[in-house]
Amino acid sequence: MSDLGLILTSSKKRNSILSEISTEFIRKSIHLLIAFVPLLADWNKVFTIFLLSSGTLVYAYSEYLRMAGFRIPLISSVTALAARKRDAGHFVLGPVTLGIGALMALVLYPNPAASIAIYALAFGDGLSSLAGRIFGTIRIPFTGGKSLEGSLTCFLAVLTSSYSVTADLPRSAIIASVATVAEALPSKDFDNILLPMITGLVAVFLF
Repeated sequence: MSDLGLILTSSKKRNSILSEISTEFIRKSIHLLIAFVPLLADWNKVFTIFLLSSGTLVYAYSEYLRMAGFRIPLISSVTALAARKRDAGHFVLGPVTLGIGALMALVLYPNPAASIAIYALAFGDGLSSLAGRIFGTIRIPFTGGKSLEGSLTCFLAVLTSSYSVTADLPRSAIIASVATVAEALPSKDFDNILLPMITGLVAVFLF
């Protein structure tokens, strides 16, 4: 291959990586917004449940219309920007499972377990994915490509957020360890449900 060919190939790879990081940043910026749910629930839990439920349903219907060839202002544009390559031509399920995961944690678990579970979803899953995309080099076997760097970020994020809620470092470390294992499972978009459910359940037993 000529020097020009090598340069073009390298440039394409770099642009592809930058595009993936940009997409992941948009996805996880949306992801992190779920961290406001415990605060809203402290103010009005019924309203927060309604907001999560209606928001998830509106998005699901908008995505159904997008798949049918109709563009919904703002929602379709954001969905297109946040869609991964594997989502091309498919229903983008992530925001639906994100809303369901937060909703289930809020409805099924009392505090502090509900808050711990939702923060694990927002920060643990959200930041670990970004860290894995940007810094990930060591791949963990049987995780579908998850990285050690991403998993360590998940552990630290859940440890910090759990400790901020409970001020109990040993129990927060247990929760963070379990959340890290749950996040590393190759469950794709369904980790948005699996992670808060497992984390919240452990928190219920510990607190």
